[in-house]
Amino acid sequence: MILETKFGNSQHNQYSRGDLIPLLQEIQDRSGYLSSESVQDVARLLQISENEVYGVASFYTQFRFNPPGRHTIKICLGTACHVRNGEKILEALERELKIKPGETTPDGLFDLQRVACLGCCALAPVMQIDSQIYGRVTSSRLKKILESYA
Repeated sequence: MILETKFGNSQHNQYSRGDLIPLLQEIQDRSGYLSSESVQDVARLLQISENEVYGVASFYTQFRFNPPGRHTIKICLGTACHVRNGEKILEALERELKIKPGETTPDGLFDLQRVACLGCCALAPVMQIDSQIYGRVTSSRLKKILESYA
């Protein structure tokens, strides 16, 4: 069972609805995402519906339902990046990778996330791949940046 967590053996302890978010966080910390199997396990353990688990997990941006790629791309859509065409960079990424935010490329190389701010407003528009920040990103630079990760 996926729920052998810091909470102890899931078959010997009593859980409450208040444990839902910490359980989901622990599973995601271990697996990198929330699989449908883990959602079923949590629902069974807490005696709530899978829909309720999905409802809570999908409300928070920290939870993901797809396995992460080897490289995580975050595109900033904060005010400065929005004004400097961050949305166009996101659209170019979607076309190039053939995925939407929250998805992972079929080869598992990249996953894509949109974020509210990366804190590099002077470099807008900004993209982050893993821990590397790329400033003043343009559609033409984007392809070269992605190729360096292939």
